[in-house]
Amino acid sequence: MRRLLNTLYVTLDGAWLRKDGLNVVVEVDGAERLRVPMHLLGSVAAFGRVSLSPALMGALAEAGVVCAFFGMNGRFLARVEGPVSGNVLLRREQYRRGDDPAGCVAVARAMVAGKALNQRGVLQRALRDHGGSLAETARDALTAAVERMRAIAARAAYETDLDRLRGHEGEAAALYFGVFGQAIRVTEIGFQGRSRRPPLDPVNALLSFLYTLLVHDCRGALEGVGLDPAAGFLHRMRPGRPSLALDLMEELRANLADRLALSLINRREVGVEDFRAMENGAVLLAEDSRKAVLTAWQERKKEEIEHPFLRERVPLGLLPHVQASLLARTLRGDLDAYPPMVWR
Repeated sequence: MRRLLNTLYVTLDGAWLRKDGLNVVVEVDGAERLRVPMHLLGSVAAFGRVSLSPALMGALAEAGVVCAFFGMNGRFLARVEGPVSGNVLLRREQYRRGDDPAGCVAVARAMVAGKALNQRGVLQRALRDHGGSLAETARDALTAAVERMRAIAARAAYETDLDRLRGHEGEAAALYFGVFGQAIRVTEIGFQGRSRRPPLDPVNALLSFLYTLLVHDCRGALEGVGLDPAAGFLHRMRPGRPSLALDLMEELRANLADRLALSLINRREVGVEDFRAMENGAVLLAEDSRKAVLTAWQERKKEEIEHPFLRERVPLGLLPHVQASLLARTLRGDLDAYPPMVWR
């Protein structure tokens, strides 16, 4: 099993990262704030006005450490990485399947079914933890959604048409986010539905930020096994869009991102004061709040779960790498079908 390497998240405004021997040094206003051995890092994520020295970027690329740059609001800007040593035959099979709707469905239906089942699990947990305190209408809505999600997952698992499969995924997402607000126990933070570009309330701002972090991890995991993160099966391919990373994220987001968002809000570790409203109506995480969320994200990734297919315990932070490896084995023909990650 691959060792879980750390991601160095840098959110300090004006931070300067440089190389000192085999260490990454973070400085602010000329003062050293952090020193991390390079061999412990899997990636570096820089948010906002953060700079890296050319020597450090070269050393990181040579060591196989990816540098990702994000705007202050978490929007992905760019990645810097060294040569990709992926298997050309694996990528050829990936592209071949991507051009074949039937080949896409064979992989994507497992991802959609897994996503629906994991979203269902989040709603079931809300019913189990808070069902007794919910109004009857809210409890009935959650119960009905749980039953419908199971039916959607069953249909998706045996779907043979790619467009219909995308319809199942859209139906599950609409149903899930239609009742997601019932799982939020803090009355001053409301949720009326998913809004992305831009996020229009604190819940959507938090979800979008966590999804950005998860896509970054999925993209790095796919590149690590030799797959092209831009050539997906469920999401349509577009220039500059990491379609396969978005595919891989679908079965992971409910338990890695959504549950973390609910925990942070319901435990009042994140509140309305941690967000700021922009002139265009967008709601974004404040700088200090991003640091708190990043800390919680890193702690969440250290938790372990028994993988339902491998039957061994795996840190949550390694799940993108595990699923990327299983996807690569499926494309090579080592597995009959792609096994999605479904929480029990």
